Amino acid sequence: MPPLPLVSSLLLLLAILSPPSSAAAAAAKGRDGAASSMPRFREAPQFYNSPSCPPPLPTGPGAACSPNTLVHVAMTLDVAYLRGSMAAILSVLQHTACPQSVFFHFVASSAAGYLDATIADAFPSLAFQIYTFADEQRVAGLISTSIRAALDRPLNYARSYLARLLPECARRVVYLDSDLVLVDDIAGLASTPIPDGLALAAPEYCNANFTSYFTPTFWANPALSVAFEGRRACYFNTGVMVMELGRWRDGGYTEKIEEWMELQKRMRIYELGSLPPFLLVFAGRIAAVEHRWNQHGLGGDNYRGLCRNLHPGPVSLLHWSGKGKPWARLDAGRPCPLDALWAPYDLLLRAPFAIDDS
Repeated sequence: MPPLPLVSSLLLLLAILSPPSSAAAAAAKGRDGAASSMPRFREAPQFYNSPSCPPPLPTGPGAACSPNTLVHVAMTLDVAYLRGSMAAILSVLQHTACPQSVFFHFVASSAAGYLDATIADAFPSLAFQIYTFADEQRVAGLISTSIRAALDRPLNYARSYLARLLPECARRVVYLDSDLVLVDDIAGLASTPIPDGLALAAPEYCNANFTSYFTPTFWANPALSVAFEGRRACYFNTGVMVMELGRWRDGGYTEKIEEWMELQKRMRIYELGSLPPFLLVFAGRIAAVEHRWNQHGLGGDNYRGLCRNLHPGPVSLLHWSGKGKPWARLDAGRPCPLDALWAPYDLLLRAPFAIDDS
C-alpha cells in the first residue's frame, strides 16, 4: 500500500488526537456514569453439599426442572433492594446442608443484564434464572396508592404472579422478600406440611388487630365483609411464604387477587399495598408455619422505621419488614442493635448513591 500524502497524514493524525465532539463525549459519559452508578458486590464464599445431598445442580437456568433440585426459592430483584437480596441469597446458601441443590427463581422488571451479571459474578456456582415481569404495566394500572411509596412498585406484586412466571416443574416454592436473612436451613421451611386443598403456608399472627388492615368502608358494607364469614381470619406476613403453585393455578388465585385490586380502584377498602388482597383471598385458608421462620417487623412501622426487638421464642429467619432497612441505617451511622445481625451477610463493595425507598 503506497504511503499517504503528507496532507492526508496530517488530517488523519489530527482526527486521532482531537477530543471527541460534545455529543460523543456526553454519550460516553452517560454510558460510564450508568455503569459506575450501579452497586458492585464482592464474590461470596463457595458452599458445598454435604455427603447426604444429591449431586450439585449445574449453573444457569437449565437446572430448574432437575430432579436433584431440593428447594425452589423465588425472589424479586431490582437495583433499589439488590443489596438486601444479595445478603438474603448468601444467608440461604450459608445455612443449608445442600446449597448446591437450591434453585433460585428471580423476577425483575428492568436491568436484567446487569442483574444477571451481578448475581453470576457474586455467586459463580449458583443455579438460577431471571424472569421478566411481563405483567408489570397491567399491574401498575391496578395498583392504588398506599401509605408508603415503596409498597406501590409493581414488582412488589410479583409474588401474586409466580404461578404464571415459573415453570410448572417448580410446584412448591419458598417466596422470600429482599430484606431478610436466614439463620437456619431453608429445607426445614420448604418441607412445611400443606394439607390438600390449601395453596399457601405462612406464619399466622392471630393476636394482631385484623380489622385494622381494612377501612371502615369495608367493614360497614356487609356485601364486602361477608368475605371473611366462616373463616378464622388472621394476619400473616407475605414476605415469607411456602407456595404450592400447581394448586395456585388450579384455584385461579391470581385472578381472585386482581378482582379485589380492581374493587380497590373503585372504592377505598384498604391502605397497605399488596398485603390486603392476599388477606382477602387467603386469611384463614393457609397452613400454619412456626413463627421462628418469620421474625418480622425489625424495620419498624411503615412511617418512622423505629428499632424493634425480637419476638419471644426461637429464630430461624430475621425479617426487616417496615420502613427501616438495615443497610440504610448502617450507612447512615444510626443502626438499630439487631442490624448488626444483618451486617455479616452484606456483600457490597461500595455504595455509589443513596436510594430513597420510602
